[in-house]
Amino acid sequence: MRILMLFVSLMIAACGSPEAKRPEILMQTSMGDIRIEIAADVAPLTGANFLRLAEGRYLDGAGFYRVVRPDNDNGTPPISVIQGGVQDRGSPFAPIAHETTERTGLKHVDGAISMARAGIGTASTEFFICVGEQPALDFGGERNADGLGFAVFGRVVSGMDVVRRIHALEADALTSNPYLAGQVLANPIVIESVSIAD
Repeated sequence: MRILMLFVSLMIAACGSPEAKRPEILMQTSMGDIRIEIAADVAPLTGANFLRLAEGRYLDGAGFYRVVRPDNDNGTPPISVIQGGVQDRGSPFAPIAHETTERTGLKHVDGAISMARAGIGTASTEFFICVGEQPALDFGGERNADGLGFAVFGRVVSGMDVVRRIHALEADALTSNPYLAGQVLANPIVIESVSIAD
């Protein structure tokens, strides 16, 4: 935890001034590259967590394995996202505290990247990218019964064409979870590497 807090402090110092450029990561996938700006200045815990995953190359070989659209969504209100992460490989770090959109001021706009979670404080390696605006995922939104939403920590700055192509894929893999029925890709899109961009 002390190491994470030191990393957070360094990221805040690096990103705190108005002139400072937010760090970016390059996500190379089997369908093309996605470049993402990390808002570590306003989402320090969540941003630092993802930068640690990138710096340690923990997401290399992960994948986008779930696509959610109004035509296949089993929750309410319907959303449009692609979800990725390491899945069964597990996390090298402990889960992080939940940074709400009320706290950060970030929103689930088109291209926003946010942490997937179950309960509060369970986010670690799984994430999603929004396709179109998704206010139901913000603090106070109706997607989760707890009303606390999900933690946005950045946005796609190039490669939304790749995101949209992934989003349009047929999702017909069998799953034992009824909530995920019709959303799981039989052949996940490989995330070949995730690194901090130059």
